[in-house]
Amino acid sequence: MELRGFTDEYGRLVAGWARTAQEVGLLCGREQYPFPEELIGSWVKVDPDIQSYLFFDGDQPVGYGEVWLDDEEDEVELARLIVDPSLRGRGIGAELVRALLKPAIAAGHPDIFLRVRPDNTVAIKTYLRLGFVDVSQQEMDEWNAAQPQPYRWMRYATD
Repeated sequence: MELRGFTDEYGRLVAGWARTAQEVGLLCGREQYPFPEELIGSWVKVDPDIQSYLFFDGDQPVGYGEVWLDDEEDEVELARLIVDPSLRGRGIGAELVRALLKPAIAAGHPDIFLRVRPDNTVAIKTYLRLGFVDVSQQEMDEWNAAQPQPYRWMRYATD
């Protein structure tokens, strides 16, 4: 499998992977199902600090994720991770995270974070298995204060 830069031609495909309002919200911030046509691809911000990737198995896109670089905070966040729903449960999510960790680590920041909905037990088990750990409760409370809903924040230490 291979990580490649995201291009707009795949926007509709990736948007279609969001099968619930919650999954749509994770991609574009608006919890609505089906994915709003006018927002296809809009979750991909034109921001040099956000690197958007598609994960391919041969010529078939199987996953999507972003690497958010924050030089000011000296950290990286993995974000907006989604796998083709017809392929879930096959370990592709773990492979996607491993692939995204490469550019995240290459950025040279000491910490890599991600946030996940607390009820997403499958993803949480995957992240724990890959070496992510929960941030402190104090950090979690502080970081969730500005969020529309609480997340479970996890850290992957690069040192």
